[in-house]
Amino acid sequence: MKQVQIFTDGACRGNPGKGGWGALLQFNGEEREICGGEVLTTNNRMELRAAIEALKALKQTCDIDLTTDSSYVKNGITQWLTKWKANNWLTSNRKPVKNIDLWQELDELTQKHSIRWHWIKGHSGHIGNESADRLANRGIDEL
Repeated sequence: MKQVQIFTDGACRGNPGKGGWGALLQFNGEEREICGGEVLTTNNRMELRAAIEALKALKQTCDIDLTTDSSYVKNGITQWLTKWKANNWLTSNRKPVKNIDLWQELDELTQKHSIRWHWIKGHSGHIGNESADRLANRGIDEL
């Protein structure tokens, strides 16, 4: 199985406002950069979109280390998702899960791969995270 490193980030100018997502995929010494944006969105939606689009870019089942600076994404996928699904997509406060459309899409995509989720502090000089941040801002600039 292919071993892939993925670094993702989302950005928003205004929240809600113009948003962008970016991902850096690394495999066997090769790199691929992807990015995009939306006119009216939130930072959390862009963080989720970055992970979704990175996974959609993979053409086969992979063994993945995915690094994000979003505790929302990391905690959501590793801690909260199972409970949300068991509670019919309601939070512990019995309110509908925000961004359910993206969480459901991400959940479906994760089933195809073996993924280890990592959190890293944003804007701390980590090369992969800085690249993903640059790509997310490019996604906004290209709107």
